[in-house]
Amino acid sequence: MSEKKRDLPDIVRATAEFEKWASRHVHMVESDVKLKHQSMANAAFPFFRATFYRWAQWWPLICPHLARAPQVLAVGDLHVENFGTWRDLEGRLIWGVNDFDEAWPASYAVDLVRLVSSCYLAIEEEHLAITRKKACRAVEQGYRDSLARGGAPFVLAEHHRWLRLLALNKLRDPVLFWKKINSCSRFKGHIPKDVVRLLDASMPLRVPEYEFKSRIAGLGSLGHPRVLALAEWHGAHIVREAKQLTPSAWIWARHLHTDEILSRKLVAIAVRIRDPHVHFADHWIVRRLAPDCCHIEISSLPEERDEEKLLYYMGWETANIHLGSRKAIAAVRRDLAVRRDRWLHKAAKAMLKATLEDWKVWRRKSGSLASPH
Repeated sequence: MSEKKRDLPDIVRATAEFEKWASRHVHMVESDVKLKHQSMANAAFPFFRATFYRWAQWWPLICPHLARAPQVLAVGDLHVENFGTWRDLEGRLIWGVNDFDEAWPASYAVDLVRLVSSCYLAIEEEHLAITRKKACRAVEQGYRDSLARGGAPFVLAEHHRWLRLLALNKLRDPVLFWKKINSCSRFKGHIPKDVVRLLDASMPLRVPEYEFKSRIAGLGSLGHPRVLALAEWHGAHIVREAKQLTPSAWIWARHLHTDEILSRKLVAIAVRIRDPHVHFADHWIVRRLAPDCCHIEISSLPEERDEEKLLYYMGWETANIHLGSRKAIAAVRRDLAVRRDRWLHKAAKAMLKATLEDWKVWRRKSGSLASPH
């Protein structure tokens, strides 16, 4: 083990240090943080999703050559459950990456390696029934093809019918969705006036009144304040969510002196059909939630699905995001052209090994984690 790796604090200490840093940017919800810690101990996949800050520490140590590859404005925290659907201005269903909280300039390879690592974990936990070899090949081929053709967003209308059926499966039933939303507890705390105004502006016309609720969701951002504005409009429910954002964990891991948030920029420049209901204000994001406007959990996928094609499209969509960094694309193509000998598999396997070792330490020692507040 290199000296730099030995100098890295263990996962419990790293988590405490990261959460102390994050708490300087948002008012962390202590009960949600405890829930996050428990989820991290329960299984490796939630641990993976919740610990991008640790990935940002390991990345340059385990994959130094890839970390120095051409940089793009990357998603960062990319994984198989960071994909979902939304409606565009024409009401068409769109599929793609739906969380950019960790957006930051990084090697183009980091998104691919993290996506494939998450595939391997999902395979181990039997959420995906595909071999590692096929999963890795599908993601990489989708990325290469999209990069070569200039990308294209996924409109689930005339094309991609199978993906539309997958996205609208019975587990995203509206009755279940609204039952879950209505069960959320009343929001307690102060909501900034700017955020209230943004929620007001995001509602259709003028909704006479709505109630504020708290929502527990996500893993990487679990602990961040989330405010739901729930209302009835023409006899049915509508809801908007405001979530407070922290600067990317890249900033913490690299010891940078900035609190810039690049989510808005990445959404704007990617090859993408934008969600008209997503708005940014200061360090908050407001968006519409609905049964057809949320991320897709791997465990909720129907039994009949073409997993190889799905992962190919995830690779393609990753390139859609990177193509927003236009000046870097020629260098990315040149670098990718010389990548051979299962480079992606080897990197994903190495990063996953470090993640699983951290998870074992977390399960054993997490009870000693002190509150960062």
